[in-house]
Amino acid sequence: MAQDLGVTTLETDLAVTRDGIVVISHDPLLNPDLTRGPDGQWLAAAGPAIRTLSLDELKRYDIGRVNPASKYAQQFPEQKPVDGQRFPTLAEFFTQAAPGVRFNIEMKTDPAKPDLTLDPAAFARLAVADIRTAKAEARSTLQSFDWRGLIEARKLAPEIATACLTIESTNFDTVQRASGRPSPWLGGLDLTTQGGSLPRLAKAAGCATWSPFWRNVTAENVKEAQALGLKVVPWTVNAPAEMARLIDLGIDGLITDYPDRGAQILGAKGLKAR
Repeated sequence: MAQDLGVTTLETDLAVTRDGIVVISHDPLLNPDLTRGPDGQWLAAAGPAIRTLSLDELKRYDIGRVNPASKYAQQFPEQKPVDGQRFPTLAEFFTQAAPGVRFNIEMKTDPAKPDLTLDPAAFARLAVADIRTAKAEARSTLQSFDWRGLIEARKLAPEIATACLTIESTNFDTVQRASGRPSPWLGGLDLTTQGGSLPRLAKAAGCATWSPFWRNVTAENVKEAQALGLKVVPWTVNAPAEMARLIDLGIDGLITDYPDRGAQILGAKGLKAR
């Protein structure tokens, strides 16, 4: 388990079922690389959307191993199969975590695909309710690329920290600098009012953490964000050389699929996870 490696924070993603139950899932659609139906067969295509399934229906799917014929299996060859695993609820996730561990929880919504998930405000209400029920407010951070949900969460629960996720790349760009208009991902906030500064915009959104795509991190924007009182936690960093480079820039943490690699880098630098 990640906790056995000294990981201090568990990062996970959320979806919401048709009956309003918050569950752990990286994808809003059932992923055929990871999912077998009640008949034991791999899904032939992505879907259905978790939003269209009740929790009972969702629990019929097995997510205990990766389809060996998939590119996903080639990308993560070290994953170990544990057949019979079902989609956990957020409430179940909280009960399984060790005392003291922190949670970085992503609400997955997309302004370009409003029918795929619950709307951001309703999503935030359900996530906040589960966090409060688990009495995990002080240990939890809600993060999202879609800042609408983060802004709503701050209104509902100012005691729960939020992290503003961003990416600027060819294939995915939530900032959309070149458009000349406010990006639909940024909760109605206008980057131009902050001089083009993402750290300043994240601060304006009420976030305690700015989580940029790791390739977008520079010494300058790390320094700027931290001067504003923000933590900088890049995602998703898997190459040891890039982990080392970012740590040397003074980041406050990093999101990775390989916490064992991160622990080795920290140890080599005489640092400890905190």
